[in-house]
Amino acid sequence: MRSYVVGGAVRDALLGLPVKDHDHVVVGATPEQMLEAGFRAVGRDFPVFLHPRTHEEYALARTERKTAPGYHGFVFHAAPDVTLEQDLVRRDLTINAMAQAEDGSIVDPHNGRQDLAARLFRHVSDAFAEDPVRILRIARFAARLSEFTVAPETNALMRRMVEAGEVDALVPERVWQELARGLMEDKPSRMLAVLRDCGALAQLLPELPALDTPTGASLLRALDRATTPDHPLEVRFAVLMRYLDGVDAIQAVCKRLKVPNECRDLAVMTARERDALRQAAALPAEAIVTLFERSDAFRKPERFGRMLLAAECTATLLAHALDAARAVNAGEIAARHADHKHQIPIAVHQARVEAVTLLLHQTN
Repeated sequence: MRSYVVGGAVRDALLGLPVKDHDHVVVGATPEQMLEAGFRAVGRDFPVFLHPRTHEEYALARTERKTAPGYHGFVFHAAPDVTLEQDLVRRDLTINAMAQAEDGSIVDPHNGRQDLAARLFRHVSDAFAEDPVRILRIARFAARLSEFTVAPETNALMRRMVEAGEVDALVPERVWQELARGLMEDKPSRMLAVLRDCGALAQLLPELPALDTPTGASLLRALDRATTPDHPLEVRFAVLMRYLDGVDAIQAVCKRLKVPNECRDLAVMTARERDALRQAAALPAEAIVTLFERSDAFRKPERFGRMLLAAECTATLLAHALDAARAVNAGEIAARHADHKHQIPIAVHQARVEAVTLLLHQTN
């Protein structure tokens, strides 16, 4: 029984990047031997085990065979006679098909170190075409390792996969998962560019403007700006969606990809309030308070703040105005109108307008 560190941990160590997780491949072992050694089985589709102390994943060396379209259509074979080289050849990219032995030596049968030096994403074998998720993974890797480019032969293979309809077999949850992870990397514009170059972007997000237009170029710049202050996913997604043609298009994307509610709601609200936010400095107090009410800012001020970030508007005035309006004691107003409860919302609204009016006068 021999174990090797494989995949991203080896790649990132060679690049001098922080290594977050270690994945291991075990050669020459059976599931029974792993259990006897104290490992805990967790894999559903193939034998994966958690180390009893470190809780890192150890997978038995395996081969795989394509049996149906999409990324679920595989049959896996794990046995003691499967070699490390057989396991590595099924991996997506040469830079992910390296292993480190227990003595520290690197096993690199597909010249991954050479492609690391050349900053290239290159597929290991034509088996790459069997799993359309790999297109999304390369795009996400490009957002993280932005100085890397896709090898011409790999991009050509990805194009053939798109033309063959492999991307259409992707389930929405997996598309969203990879898209979300790419948005959280340092250069999300690279993810969109890679998807565009192979034709996948037009299939996955046809609502986006063409990236080679002024609007598309503005979108790419805005996405990358959102990474500098380390904005959360909801803000980055709202930035992406604000370049679509209206709320209906955003709703269509969110429904198709099963986008989480918090991301959907912020994106829709940012697009809906785009004009009001652009004109914020010229809005009267009444319109500002109505904007707060429409955006549920009194109950969810943090979300309102995230909308300001996503819209890239000058947030200082609206942020101070919201503070002034929230300082109004709605409870006291409600108590004064206890005998005429229908007047409470009107009275609270008016008090908030007066507070914002005072602030605007002081600001001017």
